[in-house]
Amino acid sequence: MSLRALGLFATLALTACGSSSDMQLYPTAGPFALQTPPPVIHAKAETTEETSGALRFKLPDRTKCNGTWSALAPKVVSKTRGVSLTLRGGPGGKYDNSTESVGGINTGEIYAVCKDGTVVQGRFVMGSSTTSGTGTATDTRGNTYKLLF
Repeated sequence: MSLRALGLFATLALTACGSSSDMQLYPTAGPFALQTPPPVIHAKAETTEETSGALRFKLPDRTKCNGTWSALAPKVVSKTRGVSLTLRGGPGGKYDNSTESVGGINTGEIYAVCKDGTVVQGRFVMGSSTTSGTGTATDTRGNTYKLLF
């Protein structure tokens, strides 16, 4: 994913620096999944136009959690050097550097620590230049989540 948009959990319909996007964690196993209906955890991923940022959410029992999302957006660096036999090429010839995002599937991770010591961590994938993704997460309370953004 080219994270001008993300990422955490990617997520993400963005317009400006410092913007945030919604991410949802759906319990699929563990104590939270046994509740009727199972709760949905809504998380906010910040600075989603970058490759990492803050992540904030509350567990169903209102415990506050803060952490980080991070995604890998591969880049290709190309360099051009050559000798110019014309006056237009300037002295020494042509020289150029450029960097661009690589299209494809990008991976990312989330990690958060809650006020009561609960740790939530997970992995996700998203397409380059998209604002959506999917993944899974677990916590130290024995819950497993489906992560969507």
